Amino acid sequence: MKTHLHQVEAGRVQPGALFMYSRLSHLLALGFGSGLSPIMPGTVGTLFGWLTFAMFTQRWPAFFTPLNWLIVCLAAFLIGIWACERTGRDLGVADHGAMVWDEIVAIWLVLAMLHPAPWQLQFWAVFWFRVFDMSKPPPIRQFEQRFKGGFGVMFDDILAAFFTLLLFSIWRQW
Repeated sequence: MKTHLHQVEAGRVQPGALFMYSRLSHLLALGFGSGLSPIMPGTVGTLFGWLTFAMFTQRWPAFFTPLNWLIVCLAAFLIGIWACERTGRDLGVADHGAMVWDEIVAIWLVLAMLHPAPWQLQFWAVFWFRVFDMSKPPPIRQFEQRFKGGFGVMFDDILAAFFTLLLFSIWRQW
């Protein structure tokens, strides 16, 4: 079976569009193509999440309330466990950098908890989420090392979302 991957550098593979469209799990895990970015795919996936949050909330405000966003995030988290598990197995890398569904779901959660928020606040939420997701301060790194597979991929970003929300909570109290 062809996996539709192309070589990026020795020992590393990068999924391409054919790989992404070969299975629904790949399409989701790769963030509808945002994870295919050759530069900072996690940040591109996060920006895609911010864009879709803004579009859905503006287009269907009666449906995309904060409570409904939380329900969407829970469903997307559970679906993400399956999609990232399968895609990681197909790529041969449990938490491949092109898998960005975890960033998308986590930034939806952050933005839902801050909603309604002006774009400037949303920008800082995205910024701080990326800082926590990339730096993986304790205990995020320990959880990332302990939990493997689809759950591990999804869970460490939820922790980064929690840290982001904690920072905003402290900032609002201060």
